[in-house]
Amino acid sequence: MTLKTTTLAAFIVAGSILGSVVSVTLYAHETEQVGSENVRLNTFFEEIFERNVANSPNRQTRLGLKTKRQGEWTDTSDSVANLRTAEKKADLAILLTKFDYTKLSPESQLSYDIFRFNQEQSIENAIFLRHFYVVDQFRGQFTSPLSLLQNNHKVDTRQDALDYISRIQGLEGLMKEMVKKSQDRESIGVVAPKFAFPAMIADIRSIIEQSPLRNDIAEKITQLDISDAEKKIFVKQANEAIDGEFQRGYTALLDEVIRLSKLQNKVTGVWALPDGDDFYQNRIKHHTNLTMSADQIHEFGKADVARIHKEMRGIMENVGFEGNLQNFFRFVRTDPNNFYANSDVGREVFLAEARAETAEIFKVAPQFFKRLPKAKLEVRRVEKWRENSTSIAFYNVPSMDGSRPGIYYANLADMTGVQKYVFKAITFHEGVPGHHFQLALAQELEGLPKFRKFGGGNAFVEGWALYAEKLAKEMGFYTEPMHDFGRLQDEIWRSVRLVTDTGIHAKKWTRQQAIDYFTENTPISQQDIVTEVERYFVNPGQALGYKMGMIKILELRNKAQAELGDKYDIRDFHEVVIGTGAMPLPILARQVERYIAAGR
Repeated sequence: MTLKTTTLAAFIVAGSILGSVVSVTLYAHETEQVGSENVRLNTFFEEIFERNVANSPNRQTRLGLKTKRQGEWTDTSDSVANLRTAEKKADLAILLTKFDYTKLSPESQLSYDIFRFNQEQSIENAIFLRHFYVVDQFRGQFTSPLSLLQNNHKVDTRQDALDYISRIQGLEGLMKEMVKKSQDRESIGVVAPKFAFPAMIADIRSIIEQSPLRNDIAEKITQLDISDAEKKIFVKQANEAIDGEFQRGYTALLDEVIRLSKLQNKVTGVWALPDGDDFYQNRIKHHTNLTMSADQIHEFGKADVARIHKEMRGIMENVGFEGNLQNFFRFVRTDPNNFYANSDVGREVFLAEARAETAEIFKVAPQFFKRLPKAKLEVRRVEKWRENSTSIAFYNVPSMDGSRPGIYYANLADMTGVQKYVFKAITFHEGVPGHHFQLALAQELEGLPKFRKFGGGNAFVEGWALYAEKLAKEMGFYTEPMHDFGRLQDEIWRSVRLVTDTGIHAKKWTRQQAIDYFTENTPISQQDIVTEVERYFVNPGQALGYKMGMIKILELRNKAQAELGDKYDIRDFHEVVIGTGAMPLPILARQVERYIAAGR
């Protein structure tokens, strides 16, 4: 009797997830059909991935690739963005018309589903191309090129040095393209809020004055195995580019930002933009993978804040604090034991502690994970020249070949805002078992299309990292009550985001209303509260993915535990979640359902 493809899929899922050996007899022609369709689909995916990488010199460098385009920047013009959208539409049409889903293996069906979901979402996003702020104080549009050169552009050969210099020269065109797009967006009323401009002006001026690439390229050239005379020539060419094209480009951008700062006097959410409500709903769907409305998320956030407050009161009573929760919040914000010294010594103490915690996690991780990334993780301070234009902490993925480690960056500009209690959880979020375990491992997975190894949506990636903060407690960390309070502080931070982000963009909250809600409901430092609120204004919806992703992962885990009972193994669950790369939450839910069914 011949097994149908759907039956085969169930058997294969059972065998792959539970590690058991499954023997299935197929007629030869059926095996050939399935194999052939898988090969065709994977070839299709690889061709698209290679094309997309070839179109982006920036991405090539981040992946650790050296190509003939290493001396260029990715074209950021609207015309090219529209071309990329047309390519996505054509790719999607081919996927839907040229491949037989029923003839694919379960793994290939998963790739098909993920690719389709991502393409459809990207095409929807393109409708709002001109709704995004060209430059703002948070997303690093003008600092990321410098970061790429410093952290990703390796100089091992003469050609690498020439390409670096070529990219310095290309910064003039890159910055002037930003000016062009900025003026276009201004024509339809898309200008960053008023508060964004002082930080941008300060950072661009700092970049112009410090010329942070000057020392970097000189040091890299010094390491080359070439004559001193050649080194001097290269350094001279680099300095000429910095004094010429680099300075002209950033000066042009500075002039534009100063011009806009004199015109902009508003601080509003995206509700004030053309089709702003539709744009925000698009952002919700993009960042959460869900079809929830802003009102639904807002109410869910308020309920979750109340739940965490209850847990916080338990810790407050445990440590013997007398007073209400708001009194305790004020204590946490001012407790000297909660802060590092605001000096380079304090910064080094922080970095040493974060590195030690990272090492400890690796020791116990095999009890919770079947696979760990091979790539190393480094803990670094955010460079001074971009401290004003980055978030509190973030993670950079390793290079594709593993030669560059994963990097957990902490913004240590002002240590009076770096709380010990909460930063323990942030370390687990940005490093291990958070982003590094998920993102670095995905790149190392074998047998997957590259778009799955190097992709990942906000809800999955950030949801996993927030889940990892809670997982760290199960792994034996947060042994002191106040460190566990810091974990809850970090979690309620993400719950408050649900309320404030939707408040700003759907309910027309003012900046001060959002700050007040944050202050009343969290013990986060005032410095961090302002940074966070201003972040939500310029990056609508992005802050929603963290908590909604975490909730979905916990919901799926609880369901697996309840239905599998003694057969449940947390290592198997984690393998299902991050063992095959990132995926949209609805597709992750289907994968977990299959895992549960196979376990039963």
